[in-house]
Amino acid sequence: MYYQWAEDDFDVPPGVGRLGLSAPIDDRKYVMYHGTTKGNAEAIRKSGFHQSADGMLGPGVYLRGDLQKASLHPTEIPESDRAVIKVVVNVGKVIAINHQNHPRQKTWHDLGYDTAWVPPNGGMVMIGLEEDCVWDPNQIQIINIINPTPV
Repeated sequence: MYYQWAEDDFDVPPGVGRLGLSAPIDDRKYVMYHGTTKGNAEAIRKSGFHQSADGMLGPGVYLRGDLQKASLHPTEIPESDRAVIKVVVNVGKVIAINHQNHPRQKTWHDLGYDTAWVPPNGGMVMIGLEEDCVWDPNQIQIINIINPTPV
């Protein structure tokens, strides 16, 4: 079976932008997406996001600027069991981590950054996707949960 990922509402709240292919701008708010399982999405809706213990960029909440790209995760779960959480993020101070073994890849927050951004096609993320890691879950506001629609 095939699935479609679509938003019911393309509007963004006042003062919030959409993240394109360029780096997020310091201290701006953006719509972003977090791919997870349907069960985890409901748990996050109830209790909020929590930092991951570790990851490519160290601890934080991992997000994407594109719904379709966020819907690819988690890769080991059937698409029908996935969900994407649409959020608004205040990115704070942003650092670009643009290659493997970047000297600040896992220590960016210690240097005063709030968000680490990996550009697309930088060789760090599968199939050239961009990724964002937000240190403080309190900078993230949940808008809604998007589920796949069978087509």
